[in-house]
Amino acid sequence: MRVGVLTGGGDCPGLNAVIRAMVRKGVQEYGYDFTGYRDGWRGPLEGRTLPLDIPAVRGILPRGGTILGSSRTNPLQAEDGVRRVRENLADQGVDALIAIGGEDTLGVAATLYEEHGVPCVGVPKTIDNDLSGTDYTFGFDTAVNIATEAIDRLHTTAESHMRVLVCEVMGRHAGWIALHSGLAGGANVILIPEHRFDLDQVCGWITSRFQAAYAPIVVVAEGAMPRDGEMVLKDESHDSFGHVRLSGVGEWLAKQIERRTGNEARTTVLGHVQRGGTPSAFDRWLATRFGLHAIDCVRDGDFGKMVALQGTRIVRIPISEATAELKTVDPELYAEAGVFFG
Repeated sequence: MRVGVLTGGGDCPGLNAVIRAMVRKGVQEYGYDFTGYRDGWRGPLEGRTLPLDIPAVRGILPRGGTILGSSRTNPLQAEDGVRRVRENLADQGVDALIAIGGEDTLGVAATLYEEHGVPCVGVPKTIDNDLSGTDYTFGFDTAVNIATEAIDRLHTTAESHMRVLVCEVMGRHAGWIALHSGLAGGANVILIPEHRFDLDQVCGWITSRFQAAYAPIVVVAEGAMPRDGEMVLKDESHDSFGHVRLSGVGEWLAKQIERRTGNEARTTVLGHVQRGGTPSAFDRWLATRFGLHAIDCVRDGDFGKMVALQGTRIVRIPISEATAELKTVDPELYAEAGVFFG
């Protein structure tokens, strides 16, 4: 048995832990060979490979990023993409393919399996934590820890100058990072994509905070939108999956706050800092377990499945079920955070 492995979409902490676990168990217990595909779906599309064996995965557990490289390549949009992927897998003797990624990467895997018979197994990866069917994706915990530390630091400089500090975090169309880091970091306002915000109400919370002799911290997810407005975009370009580039809402919000309240406001955009660096202990633990169970899926011939965390158990669910809709923040969870606004 030869197993192909790829990491697609945005990089995140914990990817190397997955690779290490599946290679270690696959080689030691099942005698499998592995082929690493470079740069996400571009690898099987163009036949770009990397040797993957036990020596190749030594020492990579604490490393961020991915030794295989990544990209947002969509083979379903490429000319003869499906045929090229299937031919390259056959030419390289690959019997099964493990795709580690988020909704886009796994969406391709689901289509290749269901419509073209390519034996795929999925592993959920995204700092956004927006894949259905799994309580957590690896990478999310690290991103939240990084954002929380940044918010802690912003508190001290905000208090020193008595100004509003707006912290923009990632998450696209889901507010999980903003909610978790904002609540953990003691933010006075948390704005998420799932709940359009009222700018007058936001300014009211900020004014209330100043009246209590404290400087406000506002955490805003990059996909958050005002009640009477549209999503703020970095530009109008789209990637191969049709996604626009988000970012800019933090700067827009700071200007609106300053104009409406008369208080000085500044913006910090955490951006790719949230995705970089060493994975947290939880993400290493979760990614390792995902890798171990993914290779068991291959052994059992249980293709078209994604490994998922439910409670403390790793289970298998159809990849198509995990990518059917985004997992967004429950209104009740957001209401809990509202106790601390203002």
